[in-house]
Amino acid sequence: MATTAKTATRSPAARKSKKSTEATTAAVDPIDTTYLQSLMGYNARRAALSIIELFLERLAPYGLKPVDFSVMSTIHHNPGVTSRQLCAALNLLPPNLVGLIQSLEARGLIERKPHPHDGRAVGLHPTDQGIALMQQAEQTASDLEVEKTSRLTAAQRKTLLDLLQKIYL
Repeated sequence: MATTAKTATRSPAARKSKKSTEATTAAVDPIDTTYLQSLMGYNARRAALSIIELFLERLAPYGLKPVDFSVMSTIHHNPGVTSRQLCAALNLLPPNLVGLIQSLEARGLIERKPHPHDGRAVGLHPTDQGIALMQQAEQTASDLEVEKTSRLTAAQRKTLLDLLQKIYL
């Protein structure tokens, strides 16, 4: 009865507009995306977007965006890595890395130390705070990837990673 009362108070134009929208939505035929689904880039992008959306949400408490996470993870697992090595490993442009390194250093997550073999280079090292943060953040990232790939077996996950890496490595 409440619905009837609401409908009765709407103008005829508003009722017609709502009915028209409902009819259009119901009348839409299924969309053929077969060709798009045959494209590697389309599928990779769709899969990445579904993971990145959750990644951004789950890693927000750590103050890490995907590129921050990648840089911190690489430093965490390679203490003393240089900026040049980071750029090569992560396909980053040096000017883009400069501000990111400054930001991570200002947050107390990394520190610069002289490189032991190259007097001109500076090695990047995680601080104790950076190590603790990355242990938690990497566990969060691993958990969300297992969640997002729950329809795959462990072997299928490994195969998918191997195949994707054959494209860009």
